[in-house]
Amino acid sequence: MINNNLLLTIPSVEPDELAFLEAFTNELPDDKLKTFISIYNGKRKKTETILICALLGFILAAGIHRIVLGQIGMGILYFFTGGLCLIGTIVDVINHKRLTFEYNHKMAIESMGMMSGYQSFSNP
Repeated sequence: MINNNLLLTIPSVEPDELAFLEAFTNELPDDKLKTFISIYNGKRKKTETILICALLGFILAAGIHRIVLGQIGMGILYFFTGGLCLIGTIVDVINHKRLTFEYNHKMAIESMGMMSGYQSFSNP
C-alpha cells in the first residue's frame, strides 16, 4: 500500500501505467522506489503531450510526436510524407495512449537498470 501512495506522486499517471508500475516495483523497498520514481519521472512522457504533438501534425509538421517518443526515423518519414498522407497521423492520434504507454514501459525498464547500476556503483 505504501508503494501505491508513492507511485501516485507521478504526475498524470494513467491507470494502465499505474498498474504496470505497481507490478514492476512491488519488490522494491521505499528508498529504492523513491530513487526509481525520480529517475522515471525525468524520462516518461505524459499522454497529453503526445496527443498535442500528434495534433500538431495536422497544422504544423507531421511526425513531431514520433520524434518526441524517440522514433527519429518514423518522425522523419512522417514529416516528408505528410504523416503518411495524414492516415498515420490520424491513427496515431487515436492510439496516442498506447504509444505513450509503450514508450513509458521502455523508460521504466531503463530507469530500473539505471537505478540498479547507480546502487551497485554507490555501494561497492
